[in-house]
Amino acid sequence: MKAHERRWPASLAVAMIIGLQFAAPEQIVPPWWPVLVGVEVLLLVPLVATNPVSLNRDHPMLRASAVALSVLLLAVNAGRLVQLFTTMVNEEKLSAGHLIGSGALIWSTNIVAVAVVFWELDRGGPFARDPRHARPEGTGDLLFPQMTGVPGWDPGTWLPSFVDYVFVAFTAATAFSPTDTMPMTGRAKTLMMAASSVSLATIAIVAARAVNIL
Repeated sequence: MKAHERRWPASLAVAMIIGLQFAAPEQIVPPWWPVLVGVEVLLLVPLVATNPVSLNRDHPMLRASAVALSVLLLAVNAGRLVQLFTTMVNEEKLSAGHLIGSGALIWSTNIVAVAVVFWELDRGGPFARDPRHARPEGTGDLLFPQMTGVPGWDPGTWLPSFVDYVFVAFTAATAFSPTDTMPMTGRAKTLMMAASSVSLATIAIVAARAVNIL
């Protein structure tokens, strides 16, 4: 099985992020978070049930569920960042452990959610990128080096896997800019700016609070 044909890495990454919410410090957990987790699970279950390992069955409702789940993860994560900032402004007690835990959760969720959004949107999604399926391919959101004719890679047959999108999201969150993969569309540039902004804000908030604690 080729890496591009696998569904389980994306599903596992989302499941891990949902699970990490149970360990989130109370300062960044809204009172209605059980309902939120329930919605996330309801969106994830049909994706896993229909394509537990590889990309075999496609349906517009599945794609809508996948995009909705990834966007929901992004929105909720932005809400956590706002809650963390509000906690600091209100000078509520926040231990070093809670501070690090909050920052790590927000930062890691940001990477995974952005990677999933890129994976679901780039060129129309994984089914559109795969020539075995009938869904028409859309406009490319990202230009990977393997698509530019570098030696050893065939741009006509190479397809990005979920790990490639995780790398794009990770570099956006650490370098605060694109590295080897360029955003080509407005939505890709917007998403990359959002990923960098959330990461930068998280690191700045955690660093500022750490200095205050010390």
